Amino acid sequence: LLFLLSDINLNSPNKALGVDRTDSLSDVPVEGAMGNPANPPPPGLTEEEAEELRTELTKVEEEINTLRQVLCAKERHAAELKRKLGLNPLNELRQNLTRSWQDVQTSNAYLSASATLDDITHSDAYKKTQETLSQAGQKTTAALSTMSTALSKKIGDMRYSLFPLPLSLQYKVVGQRGNGDAVSSPTDTTPTQENPSF
Repeated sequence: LLFLLSDINLNSPNKALGVDRTDSLSDVPVEGAMGNPANPPPPGLTEEEAEELRTELTKVEEEINTLRQVLCAKERHAAELKRKLGLNPLNELRQNLTRSWQDVQTSNAYLSASATLDDITHSDAYKKTQETLSQAGQKTTAALSTMSTALSKKIGDMRYSLFPLPLSLQYKVVGQRGNGDAVSSPTDTTPTQENPSF
């Protein structure tokens, strides 16, 4: 199924693959190739010149069709070879991307831009800007941390002052001691042995 294109005569599309294809192509209508007898030739052309151009157009369109068929056969053959070699589209894409990235890295534009960027990053202005931004970031982080801590404390204080826990819930949260006595909390108002009720 290997085709050689070396003997293709572009002036004779029927011999493209070394096979006489006169019968298969002659039955295929080609759009625009045949003139309409009701239409006169374009201005400046005689009927003979128009017919000659139509004939040439027919030949060129036949050549295009033949080349499409050859290309299609070549693409099928290449796909079959790739399949046999274990190449799949993903591996091929990966190889193409790697090759393209290597080409970019060795291009003059990339090397020039890289050198310019290197010069910029080593300049005094860049270093001073980087230090200033770093210090500003550290100060902002510290300020936000302090503000966050204060805000969390304030919200916690507000929550307990607005919504105190009921005694039964405090008892469940704090739990019991091993001997059956409840653990007292700072807000506990229940009487204990040390503080008997009268």
